[in-house]
Amino acid sequence: MTPLKERRKVLIVSESVTFFENISSLLPPKEFYPVTHAKSGGDARRKLLDLDADILIVDSPLTDEHGLLFCENFSTGNVGILLLVNSDIYEEISERAEEEGIVTLPKPNSPQMFYIAIKMLSAMTFRLAKMEEKARSLEEKMKDLRTVNKAKWLLIENKKMSESEAQHYIEKTAMDKRLTKREAADLIIDRFEV
Repeated sequence: MTPLKERRKVLIVSESVTFFENISSLLPPKEFYPVTHAKSGGDARRKLLDLDADILIVDSPLTDEHGLLFCENFSTGNVGILLLVNSDIYEEISERAEEEGIVTLPKPNSPQMFYIAIKMLSAMTFRLAKMEEKARSLEEKMKDLRTVNKAKWLLIENKKMSESEAQHYIEKTAMDKRLTKREAADLIIDRFEV
């Protein structure tokens, strides 16, 4: 069984309860849970405040707004979006949606095609989450480096140390006080920036 933290949270936006029930039945709970229903764009927005959805399935047209415009509002996040549109406008909508990273399927389609699209979205959201985590980690390392460098320059300026002496001082302070280098650097910065 997929661990609870790795299950994909799904929000299905559709006026039709039957559509929601049909789509929900295709999503195994061991992989997709919870599966929530919203009847309109406004209802979906309210539910998205509480539900950090991984996958957003939109049955267009919506009762209160254009399905593609609704999807575009969420395309900058790390949610996988599947937009279902009538087959007569599929080409036109899918071209624009693709530029926003929105997967589009024509209606009607087979349950197998739908399931394949959902599995692809699921894989994409896992990959996006890993990339986002890696970016956060790199960002933290850059902050650490900037903080340590700032502390080094303050030591060089105020204590007349060489760069290597300042680096050693920060490392020794961190070791002696059982801190990270960044925490030790923060203490040094606090001391000199009054």
